Amino acid sequence: MTHELTAVDEKNRWRLETPGHDGWERTARPDDSKRYLMLSADCHCNEPGGLWWQRIDKKFQHRLPHIEVDEKGEKWMVVEGYQRSRMRARNIADVPKGGEDRLRGDAGRTPEDRIRDHLRDGIDAEILFPNKGLSMWATQDVEFALAQTRVWNDWAWESFGPYNDFMSPMAAIVTSDVDVAIDEIKRVAKLGFRGLMLPAKPIWGAPDSRHPNYNLDIYDSMWAVIQDVDLPITFHISTGMDPRTARKEGGAVINYVTHACPTVIEPMSCLCASGVFERFPRLRFALIECGIGWVPWALEAMDEAYRKHHMWALPRLKKLPSDYFREHGAASFQDDPIGLELAVKHDLVGNFLWANDYPHAEGSWPHSAEAIERQMQHLNEDSRAKILGLNTAKMFKFDIEKLLARRDAA
Repeated sequence: MTHELTAVDEKNRWRLETPGHDGWERTARPDDSKRYLMLSADCHCNEPGGLWWQRIDKKFQHRLPHIEVDEKGEKWMVVEGYQRSRMRARNIADVPKGGEDRLRGDAGRTPEDRIRDHLRDGIDAEILFPNKGLSMWATQDVEFALAQTRVWNDWAWESFGPYNDFMSPMAAIVTSDVDVAIDEIKRVAKLGFRGLMLPAKPIWGAPDSRHPNYNLDIYDSMWAVIQDVDLPITFHISTGMDPRTARKEGGAVINYVTHACPTVIEPMSCLCASGVFERFPRLRFALIECGIGWVPWALEAMDEAYRKHHMWALPRLKKLPSDYFREHGAASFQDDPIGLELAVKHDLVGNFLWANDYPHAEGSWPHSAEAIERQMQHLNEDSRAKILGLNTAKMFKFDIEKLLARRDAA
């Protein structure tokens, strides 16, 4: 199979830039039969537009995301838990092309569509998250949140469950009520899901010390069940509060860097600093779409706080918080050369998960090979292999031999 080129415009020309792969024993090129095992730890699905409307209890229909028109004729997207956003008509021809011809509409909705597109990018398996459904937790109404997540869980398993060997959706869990969470965890585990998706904060919205959080022992019964069913936990960015805080000039950059990516620091520190992993040593978790350059700093910051604020840092831990992350945690990235520069130095090669974030514009599809070559020149073969696929395979228990056999049969 040859690497199919995708036309790009001038704004996306950088996507094709690469120093090449001279000296690499293997590459990330789709036409390299010996290419690295390539597992994307973060992909998304474009759910059908009417999915929740058709499947949810009718009493909740009026609360689902919808468009409203104001007295001036302006159209607004209204999503419970989010501030309203103006709908702007855009000429599709004006959208920059860096592969984005596939990043809209129905891209990636069906398994067959995904298989074709992943072959273009050399992907052997994927962890699959919702797209529209990332707003499922944007409410403090447990019943409404549960109704939405069960729609996703049922539809995702119906659609992708038969392909779970290489196309694995994460089951969405509402954690604002521990008993509700436990019941759904047991249900999706029986269905066969490969992993769980918990919101970055149990209670949607701005930080509030009165709200329960994952460091508290009220969640011990939930951790016990998750450990028992042996499923990894994922925390996707922007699933605890509305990240769209900045408006107008620079808003996209400000919101992504300041209000979206850092949201997963909270669940990470809650788990690593509270003794959860001493009580539940088989738990494992991954922070999704957050990048990795900040991880060495955050680990050191946790350790520094633990050492210097020991009089307040209860409970007493047997290890430093950073040790628990290295033993139990991971973080995914698309393009993060700074993080990769720090991976070996800070002993984090085994904790970093590559992803192409298909079909989002933040991702590298369908030019992942070039992105990998730009970022991974300094890494050795073993480190590249772990980050590109082996770490994800281990975290989510993929059958590597089965994946390679599927590649050979393609």
